[in-house]
Amino acid sequence: MGKTKAKPNVNHDSPGLFGTAQACSIERVALNRDRLLTALGEALARQELVELRSIVSLIRSCLEPGVRDDGGLLSAETEWDTLSFPRDLFATELDQILEARTIERAKYYVKRLARGAEGIKNGKINEINLLRWKEYDEVITDSLWMLPRRDTSGAHLGWYWGNFVPQIAHQMMLRYTRKGDWVLDPFVGSGTTLIECRRLGRNGIGVELNPDVAARSRRLVEQEPNPRSVSSDIVVSDSRIVDIPGLLEKSGIDKVQLLVLHPPYADIIRFSDQDADLSGCKNTDEFLAMFGEVLDNVLPALERGRYCALVAGDKYHKGEWIPLGFYCMNEIIKRGLVLKSTIVKNFEDTRAKRDQKQLWRYRALVGGFYIFKHEYVFVFRKK
Repeated sequence: MGKTKAKPNVNHDSPGLFGTAQACSIERVALNRDRLLTALGEALARQELVELRSIVSLIRSCLEPGVRDDGGLLSAETEWDTLSFPRDLFATELDQILEARTIERAKYYVKRLARGAEGIKNGKINEINLLRWKEYDEVITDSLWMLPRRDTSGAHLGWYWGNFVPQIAHQMMLRYTRKGDWVLDPFVGSGTTLIECRRLGRNGIGVELNPDVAARSRRLVEQEPNPRSVSSDIVVSDSRIVDIPGLLEKSGIDKVQLLVLHPPYADIIRFSDQDADLSGCKNTDEFLAMFGEVLDNVLPALERGRYCALVAGDKYHKGEWIPLGFYCMNEIIKRGLVLKSTIVKNFEDTRAKRDQKQLWRYRALVGGFYIFKHEYVFVFRKK
């Protein structure tokens, strides 16, 4: 009796990994895993480059329209026999083997392709299969993010002043979480983080000071489909004093795996008249003191070895550029976290400046400063 095939624990066709729009635009080819590995094994057994190329050429020909698949490479008998590759990427891998000038180099590429076909090497804190890392085009690894527009699909609406683009939360979860992990956002606002949690199969807890904003955010989050039945909880409270251990215990956990922080950029936008609102601080020192209180309350909830993302920008006040983002960054460093990356993200439009572009250009020329067109995403790791 043959051995039962193990069910793969990662699905490379999942819209949750690549994003629905991108997943639909990538043409994929379904291969028979066993037959592909057998063919690659036969290629590795050859001692002459021309013989190895002959076998790889047969595999490559199966991707061409109208060519008969006599070897059954494209015929998977069951769901678990199926190996899915982006068609163009698979063709490129085969072409690289065919273009190798030595048998040693060709076999190196064949072995690499075989490892990607037969195994899974996930990152410690995410679901990226490092044996097939070339497939993850959606995951950004550069420190300059030029995002053309805000994602407004599904429940994402740009109704809330000061909300951040959903792509930031999306990228942070792809890099630093797995399905079923827990994400905490103590400045949840319009619910952007929790909407992305639902899309990617992560559990989310958000804290919001304004009850009216929280109520609307709950409605929006509930409108987002929840195919993996994750938990989405928004609590009305002050993030400096909210009972974080109690919130975690209520959810049956004691730590979260990702912390997302998007505080107000001091008094640039006034969100409410409440004394606990960081946007109502009288000066930068008071703002940083209150932000520090939030950090002291939420950072203990982050699991050791896991990540914290801070989305922050600067401000301009009385002729002086205030590096508020870096001040906030330093508050987290002072509390023992390690800075892993500083990302600069563009923004081409804001609600405050949307109809005043020429006026702001004039002010910049008169005042000798440059108009804000960026914000920061600081990434930290808890030791």
